Amino acid sequence: MTDYLQKALTARVYDVAAETALDKAPQLSARLNNTLLLKREDMQSVFSFKLRGAYNKMAQLSEAELKRGIVCASAGNHAQGVALAAKRLGAKAYIVMPVTTPRVKIQAVKMRGGEVVLFGDSYDEASAHARDLENKKKLTFVHPFDDPDVIAGQGTIALELLRQHRGPLHAVFVAIGGGGLAAGVATILKQVRPEVKIIGVEPVDSDAMSRSLKAGRRVKLDHAGLFADGVAVKEVGKETFRLCKKYLDEVICVSNDDICAATKDVFEDTRAVLEPAGALTVAGVKAYVERTKLRSEIMIAISCGANLNFDRLRYIAERAEIGEHREAVLAVTIPEEPGSLKRFCKLVGRRSVTEFNYRIADTKEAHIYVGIRTAGKGESEKLTSHFTRHGFKTLNLTHDEMAKSHIRHMVGGHSPLAENEVLYRFEFPEKPGALMLFLTKMSPNWNISLFHYRNHGADYGRVLAGLQVPKGEQGVLQKFLKQLGYRYWDETENPAYKLFLR
Repeated sequence: MTDYLQKALTARVYDVAAETALDKAPQLSARLNNTLLLKREDMQSVFSFKLRGAYNKMAQLSEAELKRGIVCASAGNHAQGVALAAKRLGAKAYIVMPVTTPRVKIQAVKMRGGEVVLFGDSYDEASAHARDLENKKKLTFVHPFDDPDVIAGQGTIALELLRQHRGPLHAVFVAIGGGGLAAGVATILKQVRPEVKIIGVEPVDSDAMSRSLKAGRRVKLDHAGLFADGVAVKEVGKETFRLCKKYLDEVICVSNDDICAATKDVFEDTRAVLEPAGALTVAGVKAYVERTKLRSEIMIAISCGANLNFDRLRYIAERAEIGEHREAVLAVTIPEEPGSLKRFCKLVGRRSVTEFNYRIADTKEAHIYVGIRTAGKGESEKLTSHFTRHGFKTLNLTHDEMAKSHIRHMVGGHSPLAENEVLYRFEFPEKPGALMLFLTKMSPNWNISLFHYRNHGADYGRVLAGLQVPKGEQGVLQKFLKQLGYRYWDETENPAYKLFLR
């Protein structure tokens, strides 16, 4: 352990790395009733801590090793560190990356002079190919985590924390992929402040370290989940496992929805958008506080990366509310009769509806896919019971992965029952009661045959509604649209509607 402390103290990271800020997350701290500090490794020039270990390793290579060229395998962040270090040290770098690597990371590596080789679906497959290149081209391999110099480079984060925060400290939370960051931080901190807990955090579908610690040996996963691609490793390193086994206090596993919620939490406090691996530790802090009921303590979460594909924000935004237990997703069966939807809306009350999907398909019953804003954990079960008690058979889909990822986008289709249907697109004001006003002003002679709504975080909601308006009531329809006061567009002749729904 003393050797690692010496290695970290003499590490050559600051040729390329910056000492990052330790910022308080005020809103999260208030919600958690504890003080949460964020170690902002997402603010490095490559938007990740990985350049510390990569450069420290490469700066200590011989001139001959550098001249032969460098090769590494990485899901992205280590790759950028190696590419930057190679450029700084005048070496050629071959970077093997899984084909699933986000484009933003691939482009960043190319911009820093690295030659990208896309191979395999996971880090492990990319690593095996990098080893083949090492042998064929006589290159120097730089491991992303299982190397003492890399571990020591990541351990410089712990040295900074010791300087930046000298007061009481309950725990430091570190993300775990292969274990380099956790091993480096834990080894250094436990030398100087053994009373501080070091807690690792992994996704539930990439929990190689958690399983290995429980088994007392390294366990290789059959598959590693790719959502948090920065920590998608099937097997942790030998040296990182040895150090984590000795110095980690525990490992917490969190879901993808938890990570999405944490990404939103950090954005609201810092306006920074972390990649899933970067938000992992914040999700871990929240899970830890919920489990332990901890209050009035100080904790540090290392926000280790911000290399996020912009397109992934759509998924993160969609799932953040569920991860925060602020949305219940339900399938509700109501009678296909006038007034039943209005009765359902009365039961919803002043709660905000976040999503509403419905297409007429049966003469007796209607199945509605609905999202409802909730106040916290357990409320989805209460809502399920509430609707069931009042005669609406309800299925809780809040934790159903297929329903959340796919079914919500597939509620619809052609319906022979949708006679005399007109289709309108509306902008509803984003406030409770907007749907009830729509239903109240609508003629009781009309039936809603299609309805789709999803909250988009704006001050208005976008709604698509199919209305069965009897022939001869077009004048009444126009009067209704005018009195409603919502912006609207007639989409009855839209070719997409004719192709998929009419």
